Amino acid sequence: MPVIDAHLAAAVPVVSVKPVTLESPDRGIDLQVRISAPVTGSALPVVLFSHGYGSSLDGYGPLADFWAAHGFVVVQPTHLDSRTVGLPQDDPRTPRLWRFRVEDMKRVLDHLDVLEAAVPGLRGRVDRDRVAAAGHSFGGQTTGNLLGLRVLDPVTGKEEDDLSDARIRAGVLLATAGKGGADLTPFAAENFPFLNPSFARMTTPALVVVGDRDDSPLSHRGPDWMTDAYTLSPGDKSLLTLVGAEHSLGGIPGYEAAETTDADPARVALLQRVTWAYLRHALGIDDAAWVAARKALADDGDDGAAARARLETRRGPGGGLSE
Repeated sequence: MPVIDAHLAAAVPVVSVKPVTLESPDRGIDLQVRISAPVTGSALPVVLFSHGYGSSLDGYGPLADFWAAHGFVVVQPTHLDSRTVGLPQDDPRTPRLWRFRVEDMKRVLDHLDVLEAAVPGLRGRVDRDRVAAAGHSFGGQTTGNLLGLRVLDPVTGKEEDDLSDARIRAGVLLATAGKGGADLTPFAAENFPFLNPSFARMTTPALVVVGDRDDSPLSHRGPDWMTDAYTLSPGDKSLLTLVGAEHSLGGIPGYEAAETTDADPARVALLQRVTWAYLRHALGIDDAAWVAARKALADDGDDGAAARARLETRRGPGGGLSE
């Protein structure tokens, strides 16, 4: 996306350290974390990334590597649902996997000093006042919880606890499940009862990314289901719709990942750049790339970018998304 590339400094080498272990007696297995950071730069903002169901800290290189090479510290925990953990389906923790995920992210926030010290040359270069969260699929709901999303009890309809975290200033929700209840297939309702979110209190600014061919087997509604995090939440929000994209959004789960059904390097490149621009905007670093992206995706002036994606934005009361 040349219009954003004009605002990108050259990529710098990245140092990545894994696994860094955080003691976690309450989850039964200590938390394993990967940290990636550029070898140069100061006042580096932070992105906490929550992987999709079954993945791990080794996934999502196309996003983590790009963000780190362009000025972010990217922190990736491995959640209990990871295939690398191998938790049995009948494990008593299984019904609360969604909550353990949120607690993992908070544990990372609580121990940023430990993670910073684990990366050679990183100490003193992290801006802890500029922290965002991002996540794909199940990780999108985890990110949403940190922004104010509430999980509803599927029987009573009552909200679970507020798990939002004021340390998170913005979020990026990638291919994130929509409403539960009658919108779920019987299989999803039986096996994933935690897919029952309310977005009514998700007030923290966020970019929601969807594919217009992401027809999830978990819902009757088709690709429109993934837009709920945008349409049903208050506050400053943006919606990036990738034309022709399925659940992997062109290939973000990993380089040549087997689960990618819509491999498209150009789509991934666009997504890398728009999310980077959004994170810089939402964290108050710089608006130039975000303004350029919005213009390019509105008027098709950037080598056909508007034919590959659509970008909508809206302000909440007192909001400040750039015009």
